[in-house]
Amino acid sequence: MKLFRLAAAGAFVFASMILPSIASADTLTIQLKDGPVVIELMPDVAPKHVAQIDALAAKGAYDNVVFHRVIDGFMAQTGDVQFGKEGGPNYNPARAGTGGSDLPDLPAEFSKVPFERGTVGMARAQDPNSANSQFFIMFDEGAFLNGQYTVVGKVVSGMEFVDKIKRGQGGNGEVTNPDKMIKVSVGKK
Repeated sequence: MKLFRLAAAGAFVFASMILPSIASADTLTIQLKDGPVVIELMPDVAPKHVAQIDALAAKGAYDNVVFHRVIDGFMAQTGDVQFGKEGGPNYNPARAGTGGSDLPDLPAEFSKVPFERGTVGMARAQDPNSANSQFFIMFDEGAFLNGQYTVVGKVVSGMEFVDKIKRGQGGNGEVTNPDKMIKVSVGKK
């Protein structure tokens, strides 16, 4: 019995040393109409942007925010918590995509992480230091974005649900009656 307790204690110590490094990856789970999308966030690549996304998700700011710009073969953009939150006090489909959050804009955290299918990047205006709350998920590779936009994560499951997001019409991908992020939560992998 003593040997069993010693072995169990050793296994517990080993697990407590190994598991935190495995379980420390930040995740963002987005519930879409067709199913959940899990994004592994990259705080080592873009710590300020990931912290802002975590803060907004934790307080429910992303819940019911629409995908206001969706371009087939390119990306789906969302995250305008100011004008894109369906049911919110300032919801305005015509202005969705022009707002941010009550948090400050962020300085660019460009990296060498490439924009590939499933990459999640921060949307911004022409000023590289203007990202706030909006982000986009890539449907396909977009090398022309590399080093120009901050990468915050990568879809690790549920990309088939991202593929089902309603596409927009026209050159800018504006969406009529858009899909939305039903619920967004943060956690540890």
